[in-house]
Amino acid sequence: MRRVHVIVEGAVQGVGYRYTMRMVARETGVTGWVRNLRGGAVEAEVEGTEQQLDDILAWMAEGPPGSSVTAARVTDLPTAGGQGFEVRADG
Repeated sequence: MRRVHVIVEGAVQGVGYRYTMRMVARETGVTGWVRNLRGGAVEAEVEGTEQQLDDILAWMAEGPPGSSVTAARVTDLPTAGGQGFEVRADG
């Protein structure tokens, strides 16, 4: 298992990024959360197997239709063993 913190930049707010990511995360089987940041970026923490993370990180680099991702910064974190995936309040 691996857990990562991700900051996604670009045109990623107002395009359904968080809610589409929640659907993709649940389909992929990862746990964690996603939220908008005040500066226009999206922040997420995601935990899963290497393959699950490869899949969700690839999706995050593209985003949903209507988005335009310019950068995705990934930082490793200690695993937390969480359950489920949620959209959190803006940070």
